[in-house]
Amino acid sequence: MPLRLVLLVSLAMAASGCEAIGAIFKAGMVTGIIAVVLIVLVIGFLFNKMRR
Repeated sequence: MPLRLVLLVSLAMAASGCEAIGAIFKAGMVTGIIAVVLIVLVIGFLFNKMRR
């Protein structure tokens, strides 16, 4: 269980931050939306795997 928590915290720290968000939206609005949707899907997939 602690390993999953460490992985989740590491993923959250890697996916967040002003620099990452700024770089995504500098690439364009459509690219930014696609990137955000992909990140949400990956996080949802990981949560689903952890629950089972």
